[in-house]
Amino acid sequence: MDQQDHRAADRGDPVCPLCLRPIPPQARQSLHHLTPKLKGGKGGPVVRVHQICHNEIHATLTEAELARDFDTPEKLRAHPRLAKFAAWVRKRPPDFHSRSTGGRRKRRTP
Repeated sequence: MDQQDHRAADRGDPVCPLCLRPIPPQARQSLHHLTPKLKGGKGGPVVRVHQICHNEIHATLTEAELARDFDTPEKLRAHPRLAKFAAWVRKRPPDFHSRSTGGRRKRRTP
């Protein structure tokens, strides 16, 4: 944890459950429904995440996969692509943001 991380932790900033970095007030952030709203998660548990982490979750997994297999922060962190992403982004400042480079997940053709 670098000096900026320590300052954020000292302020009591929430911690992103994917990358485990603090989420300072100026960071782009959003709420992630652990079970997607379209799959019955409306009104269900949500977690605050960095926007870049949220983008990566949805670029990696479909709504069905999220609902079926990745409905906890622990399960999200265990996914190989998300684990690799989290290790990469963990080296950036807590308020770091950039466009996701991986693009949207490939859609199945009928």
